[in-house]
Amino acid sequence: MTLPYDSPLGPTLETDRLILRPPVDADFDGFCAFHADEATMTHLGGVVSPPVVWRNMRAMAGAWALDGFSMFSVIEKASGEWIGRIGPIHPHGWPDREVGWGLRSPYWGKGYAREAAIATMDFAFDTLGWDKVIHTIAPANAGSVGVAKSLGSYLMGHANLPDPFADMAVDIWGQTRDEWGKPEKSLEKQSLK
Repeated sequence: MTLPYDSPLGPTLETDRLILRPPVDADFDGFCAFHADEATMTHLGGVVSPPVVWRNMRAMAGAWALDGFSMFSVIEKASGEWIGRIGPIHPHGWPDREVGWGLRSPYWGKGYAREAAIATMDFAFDTLGWDKVIHTIAPANAGSVGVAKSLGSYLMGHANLPDPFADMAVDIWGQTRDEWGKPEKSLEKQSLK
């Protein structure tokens, strides 16, 4: 099986079980399946149609071209399946620079989000030079809170996102570059909250 690993837009990251690379046109069906999955989209704004998916996917690719970073497509090595998107983003009006994640629901509970998030946190701190990373998470999204905690992130505050998500209140989880890789430090901060 030949997988489209290469993208002219940015780097490819590899973990034990995953390939992370900027989106390519061949990812469109995976993006559509992601955005059509009600469970997956519960905390991500709801199910959207293929024309909206097309625009969202190309916005991610455009961010790679304009900003030098954006969400990576996540490919499961064993199957070659597109299973989600994860990576550094900083949309206009966002509370701060974020490493965000979302996987199709059949791939939940396998440790893939954490595995990919570690690679993208390293990328954000080591390659992009960020001093801080946040994760905006809906308070009811226990799965993403669990991923954030497993990364050593802690609750930093609360916010409302900019349009078109202005009605979404989120918790802001995160950590600094100095705290990254030191989960005992962030666990102490969690117990103080």
